Formats: sequence, C-alpha cells, structure tokens
Amino acid sequence: MLEIDKLNQFYGESHTLWDLDLSVPAGQCTCVMGRNGVGKTTLMKAIMGEVAAAAGCIRYADDVELTRQRVEDRSRLGIGYVPQGRQIFPLLTVEENLRTGLAARGDGRRTIPARIYDLFPVLEEMKQRRGGDLSGGQQQQLAIGRALVLEPRLLILDEPGEGIQPNIVTLIGEVIRRLITEDGLTVLLVEQKLPFARRYADRFVILDRGRPVAKGEIDELSDALIQKHLTV
Repeated sequence: MLEIDKLNQFYGESHTLWDLDLSVPAGQCTCVMGRNGVGKTTLMKAIMGEVAAAAGCIRYADDVELTRQRVEDRSRLGIGYVPQGRQIFPLLTVEENLRTGLAARGDGRRTIPARIYDLFPVLEEMKQRRGGDLSGGQQQQLAIGRALVLEPRLLILDEPGEGIQPNIVTLIGEVIRRLITEDGLTVLLVEQKLPFARRYADRFVILDRGRPVAKGEIDELSDALIQKHLTV
C-alpha cells in the first residue's frame, strides 16, 4: 500500500530523516515507534506533504509517487490523516466538522457516510454540539471520524491515544481492527503505548535518529528491543 525508499528530510540544517525505508502492507496496521524526537511525526508529515522531502520516493497504492502530488491532492487519492493534537474546529458543530472532510473527497459526495456514526455513536448523539465543548476522547473520535469521511484506503494516525481516557483508547483500538477486518483499510499508526501497539498492530517499526533500527511482526517486539530503543 505504501513504500518509502531512501527518504531524507531536513529542518534547516538539522537532518531529521536519514535514507529512511519503510513498507506498509495493505490490510494491516503498521505501528511506528520510538523515543521522543526521533522523527515519527516528521515522517507522517512528509507522507502528507506538510513538510518537504529533500530526497527519496514515497509510492502509494498503484505506484503513485506522492512527493510529486500537491498536499491537497493526497487526501483525494484516498489517504486519511489524523494529526497529533486532533486539530478539530472548536466553534463548528460535530456535524459541521465532519462535513469539512467531504471537501477532500474526489467524487463530490456531500453526505456523511453512515459508517462514521456506526463506528462512533457518540458523534451522532452530539452532532449539534460544538467541537470545543467535547471531551478530549470525544474530540479524538471526531478527528478520526472526519478522516474517515473520505472513505480512505490508507488511514494515518499520529498518537491517537495521547491524553485521553483508557476506555476511549480501547474503543479506538477496536475501531482500527474493525476497519481492517471489515473494510480492508490499511493503517499507519504512531503510538508510544506498548500495550496498545501489541494488542492492535500487526507490524512495528522502531525509529532512532530518523532511521529504522528494528522492524517485524508485532509478536517479534521483544523486551530486549524495548529496553534498547524505547525505554527512557
């Protein structure tokens, strides 16, 4: 679904991604892990075009070279993105927030897919409430729902469990698995919580200083790797 080859990225004179290679298989959840500041969020932003790649290729689906695509066109290609911090519109209602996602569809659809409310019933219950009045967990559901309005082929989630209550973290994990098994969605996930990654991801990649240092099936995420690359 997504193949990244020799990706390099700079912030000023700081070299943040170094010849990074990454394969994201279709119909699975791949979890990107690592300590703070190793390039996880930068990688997600590079895929979405929010930061420019200095070199390398990002091939998506049927050999579409993403680095040649405009930022606004990447969503139309079927990539949903939930950034760290959610970034919902606090003064818009839940329904209005969801409708903003429709603008990025390529087919001109103007109705919210019923699947969104099936996955997140609270959004239907609160669709006339302003986004800023929701709890953190509800806002995260809204942010994911807005990305899913696209009915994407690839969903990118940057720390979806950050700062929200455990029962909503569990709900998000269960939604990820439903989307994979029922809809055939591919998920690329940044997550620091080891229990979450081990329960809901299929594969892992650990970054250190902008490079992958370990990868494999999730059951290969050993205590030795955790101690070496993830503990503080």
